[in-house]
Amino acid sequence: MSKNREIEAKVALDQASYEAIVAAYPVKSDFKQSNHYFDTPDKQLKEDHSALRIRCFTDRAEETIKVPVKKLQETYHESLEINDDLTLPEAEDFLKKGRPSLTGNVGQYLLEHYPDKADQLTLFSWSKTRRILLDGPKGCELTLDQTSYPDGYQDWEMEIENDSPAAIKEALAEIKTRFALPVKSANNQSKIARASQHAKQK
Repeated sequence: MSKNREIEAKVALDQASYEAIVAAYPVKSDFKQSNHYFDTPDKQLKEDHSALRIRCFTDRAEETIKVPVKKLQETYHESLEINDDLTLPEAEDFLKKGRPSLTGNVGQYLLEHYPDKADQLTLFSWSKTRRILLDGPKGCELTLDQTSYPDGYQDWEMEIENDSPAAIKEALAEIKTRFALPVKSANNQSKIARASQHAKQK
């Protein structure tokens, strides 16, 4: 289990910009993951600007509840992530049932904050991501994601992370100038929102 505070800026990219940025900075890691999203029928987590997911990697999985802490500026967000490790067989069992785990620290948070609705949480969409981590400018870590959704839609996104909003601002300005990114390229729509938008219609 872990609890992490994140300060990040998200930037929507086109494919060409994504490939140019990946080629420009040292690669720390390159891997694939699948993300499976849960909410109540009345979208209570969405209403609270929170997100619950089970994420599967090649050899492990994790369950995460992501809770907003504060919006630092229009572009920068701080959030709290509570994570529990799962084995792949455990994750696959939960996904087969379409229900999240209500044990561990994530389960404890859900039962404390949603005592009447935790048992209503169900799987509603997914996304698959190729994630590349880069050593970016100003001591920031860059996360470059290429993501596909149930209806076949794809998108590209960059996250800039650092403990300092000032460093993020400087890195973002440098990258926008170097790669001629649009001035208004902030991406305020989360992956879970896009996964909901691009879920297959029944």
